[in-house]
Parts: sequence; C-alpha cells; structure tokens
Amino acid sequence: MKSICASPRSPVNRTETKTVNCPGCKKPVPWVEASQYRPFCSERCKLIDFGEWATGKNRLAGEPLFSDSEEEPLQ
Repeated sequence: MKSICASPRSPVNRTETKTVNCPGCKKPVPWVEASQYRPFCSERCKLIDFGEWATGKNRLAGEPLFSDSEEEPLQ
C-alpha cells in the first residue's frame, strides 16, 4: 500500500523561515531581509562582535604577516 504523504525528497512548497542563532547571544534570528542585523539579533550584538574583532580578541589562525618588532612583511 502506498502512502499518500509526500516523500521527503519530493518538492514541497515550504513556507518555513530559516533561522540562525545570533553569534553573540545565541537567540534565534529569522533569515529574512527584514532582519537588518542578521546574523545578529540586534545592533548591540553586532557592535559587540565588531569590537571583539577590532581589539584582537577574535582572530583567524595562521602565520603572522608582520613580526611584533618590524613594520616590514615577513618573507
């Protein structure tokens, strides 16, 4: 007997809005144009994150481009 329900792989018109968690406070944020600070929930969380990058609290791993005592790039 076949099921009349749509299979998980069949195209279905979904109206679900994707949500992401705010990187700052982990609050769910709808991923829509109206969420002007996405992926952040608010301007406050966005500015806190920016401040952490600007002060060096957040950084990407890798070899340094400059030594601490020189202004010349490392070779």
